[in-house]
Amino acid sequence: MARYNIVVAVLVLGVVGARGSSEAMRHIATGFIRVLDECKQELGLTDHILTDMYHFWKLDYSMMTRETGCAIICMSKKLDLIDGDGKLHHGNAQAYALKHGAATEVAAKLVEVIHGCEKLHESIDDQCSRVLEVAKCFRTGVHELHWAPKLDVIVGEVMTEI
Repeated sequence: MARYNIVVAVLVLGVVGARGSSEAMRHIATGFIRVLDECKQELGLTDHILTDMYHFWKLDYSMMTRETGCAIICMSKKLDLIDGDGKLHHGNAQAYALKHGAATEVAAKLVEVIHGCEKLHESIDDQCSRVLEVAKCFRTGVHELHWAPKLDVIVGEVMTEI
């Protein structure tokens, strides 16, 4: 369970941006742990997905597979962050970020970055592969904004919650 908490924290802090708090992290991590585990079971994913999620925010980590894109779709559906076409539901995504501690301008910028990434990769037919490329594009965009979470800080914060 501790490994799930760390994996979830790495993903979630990127969504929350620079304005997350330990209280918001606790709420987000709880929901994401349940969703990630459900998706792992539903999709029959291997433990490799945990490695991909743990290293997600490292720009030099490129070992992510199509299965990671499928997991992101599953988690996003469970959190009502994508519409029926598999694209980001802007209103729900912004509300989700706000609910978990992001300032209005941070939430709007995150949605803008994802939307731009969706447009850039809309020609990829396979939905899981497309979402994986959108996620990697989003990761790059967050790094360019200097909002990418620092792994050592996240791990330390999550470990105090365990």
